[in-house]
Amino acid sequence: MIRNSFLFLPGIRAEKERKIWADGATSWGKFLEKDRIAGISKLRKPVFDTLLKNAQRQLEDYNSSYFAERMPSVENWRLYDHFEDDAVFLDIETSNYHGNITIVGLYDGRQTMQFVRGFNLDKNLLKETLSNYKLLITFNGRSFDVPVINKYFNNIVPQIPHIDLRHVARKINLVGGLKSIERQLGIGRPDDVVEMDGEDAIMLWAKWQNSGDRKYLDLLARYNEEDIINLKPLMKHCYGELSNKMKENFTSEFS
Repeated sequence: MIRNSFLFLPGIRAEKERKIWADGATSWGKFLEKDRIAGISKLRKPVFDTLLKNAQRQLEDYNSSYFAERMPSVENWRLYDHFEDDAVFLDIETSNYHGNITIVGLYDGRQTMQFVRGFNLDKNLLKETLSNYKLLITFNGRSFDVPVINKYFNNIVPQIPHIDLRHVARKINLVGGLKSIERQLGIGRPDDVVEMDGEDAIMLWAKWQNSGDRKYLDLLARYNEEDIINLKPLMKHCYGELSNKMKENFTSEFS
């Protein structure tokens, strides 16, 4: 959907973008083909043409950071189809509400990776791993996970587009916490973690620290793993719904 988007152009907001689509410029290619676009002055049209050609080059070079600096963050979902294979889903667990990290969980759609305090929760290792990805996907990560990681490890999260599914889901009237939204969509969890929440995660870490019994840490790790794995079907659902809504605004053939 990014090639049908114009919100990264200076001065273009949602209403102006819809007017561009209504004039038949439903993609970068169609915009470039037209001599005039309704609502775009003769002076601005060649400027926008140049910017769109540059955006095309950045996309071909797989430079997602170019769009991170320009797209409204709540619209970063439009990048998912292009960067899906290099997206990472992230969720952290902490020992208290102030953000002392116990586990950082990552899922790339194929395998999970967990960085656990006292084992492999290392700043350089985590930074290097995150640097392999072009798109970051979380649930409430813009308010919690990413600021906590950056505070804990002094700004190691790369400047790539960040899709916070809490805000994206709200655009299609899915509200509440992650577990509530999962239930609304029929996304299941194993019996041993289905009733767990963030308070349980804090308690499990405390029990592991106090007892040394590995079963508590293993259960916490399984809970974290479900958090990251379940973000992918939620992302796909949101992307599908929002793509369909976006296409409804097109008055000419979608391309």
